Amino acid sequence: MSRSGPTTIRPARSRAAALDPVAPGAAGHPNRWLILAVLCTSLATVMIANASLNNALPAIAEQLHASTSDLQWIVDAYSLVFAGLLFAAGSLGDRFGRKGALQLGLGVFLLGAIGGALSSTATQVIAARGVMGVGAAFVMPATLSIIVNAFPSHERARAIAIWTATAGAGGAFGPLASGLLLAHFSWSAVFLVNVPVVVIALVSGVRILPTSRDVNATRVDVVGALLSIVGIGGLVYAIIEAPSHGWLSSPTLLVAGGAVALLAAFAWWELHTPSPMLDLRWFQHRAFSVGSLGMMLSFFALYGMMFLLTQYLQLVKGYSPLAAAVRLLPIAGVMMVVSPQAPRLVGRFGTHRVVGTGLGVLAVGALLLSRVSVATSYWAMAAAMIVMVAGMSVSMAPLTNSIMSGVPRDRAGVGSAMNDTTRELGGALGVAVLGSILTSQYGSTLAPSLKGLPVAAGAAAHGSLAGALQAATQLGAKGGGALAAAARHAYVTGMGAAFLVGAIVIAVAAVVARRFLPAVVEDADHGGEPTVADLDAGRVDVDGLELLTA
Repeated sequence: MSRSGPTTIRPARSRAAALDPVAPGAAGHPNRWLILAVLCTSLATVMIANASLNNALPAIAEQLHASTSDLQWIVDAYSLVFAGLLFAAGSLGDRFGRKGALQLGLGVFLLGAIGGALSSTATQVIAARGVMGVGAAFVMPATLSIIVNAFPSHERARAIAIWTATAGAGGAFGPLASGLLLAHFSWSAVFLVNVPVVVIALVSGVRILPTSRDVNATRVDVVGALLSIVGIGGLVYAIIEAPSHGWLSSPTLLVAGGAVALLAAFAWWELHTPSPMLDLRWFQHRAFSVGSLGMMLSFFALYGMMFLLTQYLQLVKGYSPLAAAVRLLPIAGVMMVVSPQAPRLVGRFGTHRVVGTGLGVLAVGALLLSRVSVATSYWAMAAAMIVMVAGMSVSMAPLTNSIMSGVPRDRAGVGSAMNDTTRELGGALGVAVLGSILTSQYGSTLAPSLKGLPVAAGAAAHGSLAGALQAATQLGAKGGGALAAAARHAYVTGMGAAFLVGAIVIAVAAVVARRFLPAVVEDADHGGEPTVADLDAGRVDVDGLELLTA
């Protein structure tokens, strides 16, 4: 296999066009907008199911006696399996057919959802979430790679913006759906509701989606997949368990060191195997490398903060799951309005300015949320959320388009896998790191209030805010009220520290994006990358620019 750099990649166009019914062309696939609707339905299914779980975490913690670490693993089991399998799943879709990969993923996702609904322990829920992660690993790359192959270049930015808005809106509507269910049913309904939706996506996909594949695909990189799964899993495991064992303890350092060694081995293998699932030379394409970094850091902050904010609304402010979900609806509204405007803004101001500014606004929103206290009104918190989500919404579509531009169209499945991996790996690390910061700060702040309590009550209170509130109900009005107040204060203190870290991370991403992203993103297939001077002087002719500036 030729191992040329990303700016000289030349896929075999004529052969692909002869065998692939959605190979790139001047007009694209004739039913591309209907195809986009089906793909967005499949995407929304996965996003809503994943996001709806956050709203059920307090109920799971109470009914299954799950600790904060258990809750983090319920979230991260999905993300870790998903991120680890994405490259292999994307490669399989490119080689054997993206439609088949999508259908397979939906079927596996359905089995995991049923398993989650039937679970009776936190460990079983974690396992079911892992199965759902396997299914999603096939669904997500297939949706974006089919879009890239079905749409001509001048319409791709608009299609990706709609795809991004669907992902964001699905994530925001998930808590509302779960809130409605939790108001009338147990937490298991959050898993069961996926069954009819997945069936609809499967049936519509069979009838409407075309089959496409890369006729030049090589064999699947099994060694690389295993190294990435174990390396990423070990790293996040070390981060999640660090508050319990100690950040500098032998178990933490041993697991973290082993994970770093495995990831280094993964990088070496990808550079030397003749059929890498991720060609690391693609990172020479600035749009691909900086876009990947920006995406990962953005979701590091967003996922971590939403994990904490959902529990804040229910356990600190006392809202029911449904009431909490309703109060998160502004997120969906902002994403649906702002995300589709991103392509036009990019056409006018350039990718680097739009992404840099958007991430800067996101950092400001995170900073405002770090000032939230027990007494903060909902409207003050909602204003900070709107600022944060507006910045996120304007950045995501350009970042996604930047990543996809660095990969040949025939390898769109792997490019989509990279986009999804950065999102999910960033999200998993965000939940782990920000959750660990909160756990550490929560425990140290609450410790003085636990003196004199029964051993069982003290252990439950130290484990999580949900445990503290349960213990408080057993201590009587006076002692219980004091413990509940102290626990809520400790939680908010830890949440503020975690949000501050998230704001700093995003601010760094904003600076990097503004400095290093190109003004105009050009496909790797075109073999070049225009400069700011080229854009200003009108010396570039990039597919899609006339759409963005129309």
